[in-house]
Amino acid sequence: MRRLIAAVALVLMPVSSFADLQNVDVGGQLRIRGRYWSNTFSEPGRETRIPDFFLPRRPIGPTGTNSRMAFDDDTNSRGIVEQSTKLRVSADFTDEVNAVIELVDIANWGEGDFRSNYITGVDSRANTSEDVEVLQAYIEMNEAWGAPLRLRIGRQQLTLFDGWLVGPVLGILELSFDAVRGTYTAGDFVVDGWWAKLAESGIDEQDGDVDFYALSLAYNGFEGHELGAYWLYLRDARSLNDTNFAAPIEWMEDVVGLDDYDPTNLHTIGIRAAGEFGPFDYSLNAAYQTGNADSAGQLFAPFLYGDTGAEYDSWAGDLEIGYQFDVAWQPRVFLGATYFGGEDERDLTFLEWANPFYRPEASVSFNRLFSSRTYYFLIDQDRNASNFHIFLLGVEAKPTDAIGIEANVMKLGNNEAFDHPASVSVGQFRIPLAPALSFWTEESGKDIGWMARLYFTYSYSEDLQFRLLLEHLFADGDLDEGNFMNSNGLEFYGGSDHDDSTYVHFETILKF
Repeated sequence: MRRLIAAVALVLMPVSSFADLQNVDVGGQLRIRGRYWSNTFSEPGRETRIPDFFLPRRPIGPTGTNSRMAFDDDTNSRGIVEQSTKLRVSADFTDEVNAVIELVDIANWGEGDFRSNYITGVDSRANTSEDVEVLQAYIEMNEAWGAPLRLRIGRQQLTLFDGWLVGPVLGILELSFDAVRGTYTAGDFVVDGWWAKLAESGIDEQDGDVDFYALSLAYNGFEGHELGAYWLYLRDARSLNDTNFAAPIEWMEDVVGLDDYDPTNLHTIGIRAAGEFGPFDYSLNAAYQTGNADSAGQLFAPFLYGDTGAEYDSWAGDLEIGYQFDVAWQPRVFLGATYFGGEDERDLTFLEWANPFYRPEASVSFNRLFSSRTYYFLIDQDRNASNFHIFLLGVEAKPTDAIGIEANVMKLGNNEAFDHPASVSVGQFRIPLAPALSFWTEESGKDIGWMARLYFTYSYSEDLQFRLLLEHLFADGDLDEGNFMNSNGLEFYGGSDHDDSTYVHFETILKF
């Protein structure tokens, strides 16, 4: 603990000459979560659903049609126990200067830290090379230079409104950014902006970094309502190359526009609205993405070259409307809809198949950036599912001040379908009719199925909480055909079957 406090002092040395230490707070959080999946994942990791030689010349993407999803009751169930341990030290100084250092250790139980071999009885030292990480370490100035400006400099967690596209993540894993953030408050208006460095190439490239910018405006003049608009800009200038031939060939590539990737420029423009009208409440997020997508385009290279003209051009939205009854248990019913635009250009026309100079076309869906929203853990546990939609109906209640219950049912489906080779089905196997004729395809079904969820929370005290989540997917037969949805629409998730799947987790959180 003394070392942590000393670290804070060292970080603040440049400002300590004009700001005196007022107080130091030490706190943290322990979070332990046990998780279980049945009929969900492939074994051992990924399985090939459609071999590459059945997809000649088709721009499929970085992982092909390998799927980590099975939806098959012949696969093994999986279970893990995760633990997150956080320690936070904050120091307050005069002149509205603060500093925060937060350390975190995230691991699965039994993940190499047990130091004894029970078979031989040999004990050893633990491998601590990746145990503790700096989650946050920043300096904060409030009322900077006498203005209503808050300035944060350093590694920090960033949240844009409710975290729909940018947030710290609400699971065991949490995100933080090396960033500079300024928040200016003028009456009912709040202007917020940041610059974050996501990747640094140093001296290797003159312009080879990844930077993330944001500018948002919130208006709080309507009591009980939140209104806002934002612009997010991600620029990836790392160099991309399909080939590294001799100079004459490289010159010819430039002439015909091959292997000529520009920096990726992803612009996201969106709005946020939330509030209450008496017993009614609403929450709305909507966004549109545009810009150059060459970083994704390079991943679609059936031969040597990827797509140098890939672009972002997708919409996304999330809406929830609720009504709370003024009776015992305070029941609230709600309905919602979610949409993340998708693109699937992985099929070939006959003319494209016959054209020896055909250039591949990338499939670029809506990019969920750094979302903290998990819609369901069976498929969206990494918060990057795209090219899908949800229709939701649910109810929540509080039997006591300490107990919360939520139940909902949702209908899931994909927006753009993958065209698999024309084939005949023999049991669980699909046999292509003419693998060499890759223009001869059939559209996969878009239905995922129905999902039921139950969520229980119990607050033992203000500091200790228990949570239980159950999900059950009533799988549709389309799942064994599959579409591209995970990894922002780049990853295939077709199953070896379409059996129902279940996910359960139980967790306890202690804050101090």
